[in-house]
Amino acid sequence: MWDYTDKVKDYFFNPKNAGVLTEANAVGEVGAIACGDALKLMLNVDPVTQIILDAKFQTFGCGSAIASSSALTEIVIGKTVDEALKITNQDIADFLGGLPPEKMHCSVMGYEALQSAVANFRGEVWKDDHEEGELVCKCFGVDAGMIERAIKMNKLTSVEQVTDYTKAGGGCLTCFDKLEEILAATNAELVAEGVLAEHEAYRIGAADPKKIKEKAKAAKAQQGEASLTQISPLAPSSPLPPPSASLTNLQKIRLIEETIEELRPYLRKDGGDCELVDVEGSNVMVNLSGACVGCQMSSVTISGIQERLMAKLGTPIRVVPVGRNAH
Repeated sequence: MWDYTDKVKDYFFNPKNAGVLTEANAVGEVGAIACGDALKLMLNVDPVTQIILDAKFQTFGCGSAIASSSALTEIVIGKTVDEALKITNQDIADFLGGLPPEKMHCSVMGYEALQSAVANFRGEVWKDDHEEGELVCKCFGVDAGMIERAIKMNKLTSVEQVTDYTKAGGGCLTCFDKLEEILAATNAELVAEGVLAEHEAYRIGAADPKKIKEKAKAAKAQQGEASLTQISPLAPSSPLPPPSASLTNLQKIRLIEETIEELRPYLRKDGGDCELVDVEGSNVMVNLSGACVGCQMSSVTISGIQERLMAKLGTPIRVVPVGRNAH
C-alpha cells in the first residue's frame, strides 16, 4: 500500500475549497472522466490587481487527485496571476509533504489546470490540445505536449517516471515506442541546455517494456487495495448525507437515474456516454457508448459510477456494463 502523508489524508478526507465558485472568471478543465481523472479549477481574479481572491475545484479521481487539487487552491489564493504561473507540480507535492511516485501525475494535473485557468482569464487558448496524430497514450488520453512538459519540468530520465508523472504507458503499453522516442529526444534537449548530465539522459532500448507492464499491473492491483479510494466526479464540498434506509424500490431507481444523469455530461464531453438499462436488486445495468466502448480504462469509468451510486444510496451496488437491449 502506498505511503501517504498525514497532510494528503487530511486534504482528501477534509478537502478545502471543494465545490462550485459562482464568481469564477477563470476556469481550467483538464483530464477525462472516461480515463480516470478529471479536474475543474475555478478562480476569482481581481481584474485590476490580478490577485486571485478565491479558488474552488471539482475533481474526479483518487485521494491524491483530490488532495492535490485542494492543495492547489490553498496555494494560489492571494497570489497574482503571474505568481501563480510560476507554481510547479513539485510545489503542489511539496505542500502536501510529498506524494508517492506513482501518484505524481495528480500534481501534474493540478499544474495543467492552473495553466488552463490563467489562459482562460486572459482570453487565450491554452496550448494543451493535441492536434490529430499527436495523441500518444490512448488509454489515458495523454498527448505529446503533456509528456514533454512533465519531462522538462521534473527532469525525468526513465519511462517509469514518465508513467508516474503523466499516466502514459500505464495501460496497454502500445505507446511504449513513442514514449521512448519523446523521452530520449527531450533528454537530449536538456543535455544540450546544460540542465541534464549526458550520462543521465535516457537512451532508446534502455527499458524493458515487459517489466514496465508488470509494474503497471502491480500498481493497479495496489490501487484497488488502497485506503484512499476512487471517488465520484466532481467531489462535493461536504460528505453526502446518508440516505434514508426506508427508500422504496421506486425511490431507489429514481435516485440511480438522477445520479447517472449527473455524470453523463462529463462523459459526453470526452466523447462517451452511459445510460441506465435496468436495476435488479443490487445490480445496476448500464450501457456504455461512444469513446467509453473499447477504452482501456472503461473499468475505471464503471468504478467511478459505482462509487457515486454507493455514496448516494448508502448501500453496496454493483454496476454491470451490458448492451442497450439487455434485460
